[in-house]
Amino acid sequence: MYRFLLSPRWLGALALTLVAAAVMVFLGNWQLDRYRGRTEVNERIDAGQRMAPAPLADALSAPTGGAGSVGPAPAKEKVWTRVTATGRYDPANTVLVRGRTVDSRVGFEVLTPLVLADGTALLVDQGWIPPAPGGAATAQPTVPAVPTGDVTVVGRVHETESGARAAERRDGRLEIRRIGVSRLADELPYPVYGAYLLLDEQTPAADPVFKAVPVGHANNWQNFGYVVQWWLFAVMALFGYGWVARREARRAAGLGAPEAPLDRAAEPAPSASV
Repeated sequence: MYRFLLSPRWLGALALTLVAAAVMVFLGNWQLDRYRGRTEVNERIDAGQRMAPAPLADALSAPTGGAGSVGPAPAKEKVWTRVTATGRYDPANTVLVRGRTVDSRVGFEVLTPLVLADGTALLVDQGWIPPAPGGAATAQPTVPAVPTGDVTVVGRVHETESGARAAERRDGRLEIRRIGVSRLADELPYPVYGAYLLLDEQTPAADPVFKAVPVGHANNWQNFGYVVQWWLFAVMALFGYGWVARREARRAAGLGAPEAPLDRAAEPAPSASV
């Protein structure tokens, strides 16, 4: 009944179906890995918000090179760790990160190097400020003064952003679009840690004009939806092949053919009763 499945046409259709299903399963597994990875990131973000601050050295290794060098990037499990450090701000090398959006407004994030006692520096993202009043979104703002003397900061470790271009100076200030630590280190007179700090609090307190930069969670459930979608497509492809094969087998066996309509004219007429 199913011998036709051994024909070249049906063997080819089976191979194509299996390949398609395998590709769909692979894509589902890939999305599952992305779901797990994004879930881990979200869990680290949440844990970083709750944890007590640890010493900087627990999350980041100090740079060991000379001026302009960059320390090692943090281990994956150390990103978003809440840490504390003490040093002195260097306002002469403040960095303006343009084109950043908070509460649907475009402005600047302000990075200020915190120079530690050993001469190394940690870039601290103090927060978001709006552009100059009455100007465009790229109009340089007036940056509030930072505290003088020793400052103790508490914040979360943020890995360097990808796709950063070289920093440039505009009106005497460093500007950059994406926070690339290695790009900024080229412009700074000291070795720099391999990540920056997203400030939560500091002593003495920061100027209230700074708005905290929100940390968005990765949309991991979108990836989970793709997992279900691709695996469901794989099942549908296999089911579709089986359904078509069964229909063909029934047709060959004459099981699914419609019955011929009855010809009432050919039937004998009933005899008349006497």
